[in-house]
Amino acid sequence: MPRLFEVQAPLARNASVAATEVIREAIVAGRLAPGQRLKEEELARELGISRTPIREALLILQSEGLVEATPNRGATVRTHTAEDLDDLYQLRALLEGHAARRAAGRIGPREVTKLRRSCDRFEKLDAARELRELVRENMLFHQTILDVAGSERLATLVRQVIEIPLVYRSYIWYSPEQKKISEHYHRQITAALAAHDAERAELVMKEHVFEARDLLVNRLRDEPEASA
Repeated sequence: MPRLFEVQAPLARNASVAATEVIREAIVAGRLAPGQRLKEEELARELGISRTPIREALLILQSEGLVEATPNRGATVRTHTAEDLDDLYQLRALLEGHAARRAAGRIGPREVTKLRRSCDRFEKLDAARELRELVRENMLFHQTILDVAGSERLATLVRQVIEIPLVYRSYIWYSPEQKKISEHYHRQITAALAAHDAERAELVMKEHVFEARDLLVNRLRDEPEASA
């Protein structure tokens, strides 16, 4: 197995928790692709730990929807149809819309400034050459709103529905035009939050999520091999 995990030494923390985080990150980053088998022995050797915490980690990731187990094949990175992803984005729109509504009543000047600076950095990035930075900045923007919303349960649910589309590397289809659309939505969401306009913040966030849904789901429907 080629090097899949960005760890330099055997995991020293609680092994199952640490293994879960490392394997999750490899799946989300695309180093472990949809449909790829996850062999306990190989993962344990790669991470320098025993098979027991690997088994526990795979069970956790299975509960999160990133891994699936099938008879005679074992654990694999879960694959999703375009319809599955459409459903996930419907859920994400509801959850992140709710988060934006909550945040509108709680946000302060410091968080508004943080969002505006994120918008500035996002707009300066090149969609053709700085995709990973673009993804990180986008995640920071959305995470800031979740943090302001102040619900750990909501944040956990949102993380689950955000991670799966990343597995499909939706950002590789991110054109300059799509980036411009995201810039617009980020600015509009920030303005609504700064004005404590809960209804508009929720509405614009939902529109933003549905725009991202259309990019990925329509691409998978047009090119089914892209999900392979």
